[in-house]
Amino acid sequence: MIAAVVLAAGAASRFGEQKLLVPLEGKLLIRWTVEHVLASQVEEVVVVLGREAEAVREALTGLPVRFLVNPRYPEGMSSSLQGGVASLDPAVEAALIVLGDQPQITAAIINRIIETYRLSRKPIVVPVYEGVRGNPVLFDASLFPEVMAVTGDQGAREVIAKDPERVASVPFPFPMPRDVDTPDDYQALLHRFPPLPPEEGG
Repeated sequence: MIAAVVLAAGAASRFGEQKLLVPLEGKLLIRWTVEHVLASQVEEVVVVLGREAEAVREALTGLPVRFLVNPRYPEGMSSSLQGGVASLDPAVEAALIVLGDQPQITAAIINRIIETYRLSRKPIVVPVYEGVRGNPVLFDASLFPEVMAVTGDQGAREVIAKDPERVASVPFPFPMPRDVDTPDDYQALLHRFPPLPPEEGG
């Protein structure tokens, strides 16, 4: 079973308001992200909530996901990562770590990452957009203890960097899908939406 942990607990301090709830082509930003994950080959989706947890949960009403509230979200991304991974079903063989503020990550991109995991048998799979490593990243369950040991707000970068031999890369011939950290990022995203079409992601 392949799972996805959607990190939707950030403080959004640089944005000024809950960025996951801004409108984007008729939907809220976080709903775009989660619907793309659900349209992929992922079989279990956990959404980790933090700031304005109930409002974000309400934005995802009707979607078949499991929610986890992280009361430690001000401590940084690692606390949400730890909580999400720890909550996964023991049958999960690998998990994708998805950033909630990247609504241009399509199901086709996710499926390419999963397919590379199956074919390469590498425990870490990362997408590379026009030569730049990005998200989401897939981790085999054998590395969950390492992911659980991560601290701070850097995600699992140190786990990826530890041993290049255990990392498979998936090249994509287009720029990295934008994440939304500031109001300027949001305005730029509005000019590049809807997301990349499926054929570009696959």
